[in-house]
Amino acid sequence: MPQGKPNTVPDDGLTTRQRRNRPLLMVHTGPGKGKSTAAFGMALRAWNQGWPVGVFQFVKSAKWRVGEERALRVLGASGEGGPVVWHKMGEGWSWTQRDMGSSEEAAREGWEQVKRDLAAETHRLYVLDEFAYPLHWGWIDTAEVVAVLRARPGTQHVVVTGRNAPPELLDAADLVTEMTKVKHPMDAGQKGQRGIEW
Repeated sequence: MPQGKPNTVPDDGLTTRQRRNRPLLMVHTGPGKGKSTAAFGMALRAWNQGWPVGVFQFVKSAKWRVGEERALRVLGASGEGGPVVWHKMGEGWSWTQRDMGSSEEAAREGWEQVKRDLAAETHRLYVLDEFAYPLHWGWIDTAEVVAVLRARPGTQHVVVTGRNAPPELLDAADLVTEMTKVKHPMDAGQKGQRGIEW
């Protein structure tokens, strides 16, 4: 794709501007490192454009304090770019008063909130971090997720991260990136380190 030009132009009746501004469903999957990191990079770009950003972490523990979370929270509160809202399943989801009985129940409640936010067009970019796992485990129905994401109103972009993304989600996505592992320090017995993994 030299100079950012597509190889083909579909005969879909849309103008170049209309086609360029269509909302995207993106999936970062595969066994390699960097799926969430790439999605948070998109969140930084969205923040810079003044877009409201919603981050929903579906698996990572509430105790984990990743650098991207702190940076995006500070940026979101700065008034410089768009607002940023960050939710973690391990915190019981910030909008829920009841105590979650299980991770599966918490994941379902998180998905219900995503659906409400999509219907209300709350955010312009949604980062559904590690959302591929509850789909892979069967906690949330993939067919329902695909239907909701396909029917989302407005110009809301969604990026889903996590290994083993279901084929139905990959088929529905506009952009799929598979992170492959060639080599990793853990292969040599080295644990994750500050500034690299968090």
